[in-house]
Amino acid sequence: MSTPRFTFVLFGATGDLAMRKILPALYSAHLGNSLQSDGSILCVSNQDIGPTAFKETVSEQLPAWAAPGRHTSEGAASFLNRIDYVKLDATRENQYAELASRLPQDGRVKVFYLATAPSLFEPICRNLAAHVELADARVVLEKPLGNDLLSSRTINDAVACVFSENQIYRIDHYLGKESVQNLLALRFGNSLFEPLWRREAISHIQLTIAEELGVERRGEFYDATGALRDMVQNHLLQLLCMVAMEPPTSLNADAVRDEKLRVLRALKPLTANDLERNVVRGQYTAGAVRGKAVPGYQEEACIASGSHTETFIALHAEINNWRWAGVPFFLRTGKRLQQRMAEIVITFKPVPYPILPLPAGLAGEVSNRLVIRLQPEESIKLHCLAKQPGDGMKLQPVVLDLALDKAFGERREDAYERLLLDAIRGNLALFVRRDEQEAAWHWVEPILEMCRSTPFAPKFYTAGTWGPAASSALLSRAGFAWHEER
Repeated sequence: MSTPRFTFVLFGATGDLAMRKILPALYSAHLGNSLQSDGSILCVSNQDIGPTAFKETVSEQLPAWAAPGRHTSEGAASFLNRIDYVKLDATRENQYAELASRLPQDGRVKVFYLATAPSLFEPICRNLAAHVELADARVVLEKPLGNDLLSSRTINDAVACVFSENQIYRIDHYLGKESVQNLLALRFGNSLFEPLWRREAISHIQLTIAEELGVERRGEFYDATGALRDMVQNHLLQLLCMVAMEPPTSLNADAVRDEKLRVLRALKPLTANDLERNVVRGQYTAGAVRGKAVPGYQEEACIASGSHTETFIALHAEINNWRWAGVPFFLRTGKRLQQRMAEIVITFKPVPYPILPLPAGLAGEVSNRLVIRLQPEESIKLHCLAKQPGDGMKLQPVVLDLALDKAFGERREDAYERLLLDAIRGNLALFVRRDEQEAAWHWVEPILEMCRSTPFAPKFYTAGTWGPAASSALLSRAGFAWHEER
């Protein structure tokens, strides 16, 4: 499905995010014929380079970041024809007149993507309002939107002075992943799972986002942020909402987001007494990832000496409503872990009374598990038990495996590509509403405050492992184990 006629304005166009994610996603959409043929991309930055030099940079970067097997010189050349570049200091209103002069006045949709520091959101929006007709415009806000509830409200208030809520697209790229959206299809498109999707049938749920990379070139930013702000407040809580939400009345954007909001508001607050028992903070030390030696966090560039910033966090959360009361949700994320992986593991309760014999050593495998892998590959696996061939009725674990890339031969859009197309088309369903974001901060902020006000230093773990031992203890106290430890 093609987009309407549009002009896509990319602020921060020379930055890392623009080059690695946004422009390659638009390039992929262009190659897939998803963009209106006369849709244009206006790239904005304060770097003093002209359109020709900027296009040369994009041309050099595209092969490295384009989807595998998709890049061609002909495709790149036609994509670059869509692009123009304008130098602009985002804080200076008098420079926006030239930007406005580059925008077609033919009624097409205008999308402003702010791939900049959040401190620039307010001046960009204010200066756009002074020079550009914004009635049919949309603004896409990249995370992080603040570092606590107050700063988040300040940014949102500033943007709301210019754009109405239905014009604001707060992006969380995990919501654009095919497998995350398959959660909706799995639950609400099949009669098989929904009757079991509740406390009576589910033992516990694990949500993991693991990274092999360290802080890379983001040391200064990350040391002021940490894993709780960087990953839990947005990505992991959004995944939790998709797992735990009630069936919406429709796939209308607000119907879906209303149900996610109810989940966030039902999260049981963590108190000071919960902190040591239900929260594990970690920080990586020197080790090896994929056989390559890597430095510890405090040896990384731009990291403060003696920093207590967490690079790993695991949480035991609960949802206080009738569907989920008493079901533990274990959230985990970290850097320099053993492998890059994101998955949701839903473990069902075992049969009430086993009548079939299990081979020795299989006791930990008796529960059915639904494993939804988000990355690096996308798949859905149902772990269950089947009879072992031969005499008798001995059981063995088997896996019903749906590999999405094999089940559907057609090309699948990546997360950023899908979300950018939705922004151009005006579909808000996969973007975060302001009240959702504030509800997430409401739950996270007391944890941040407790970490600041108590001697709660992170526990060290060796790079290339699955995090501190206390993370395993967090689950073992409840009688469970992380999925990879089974």
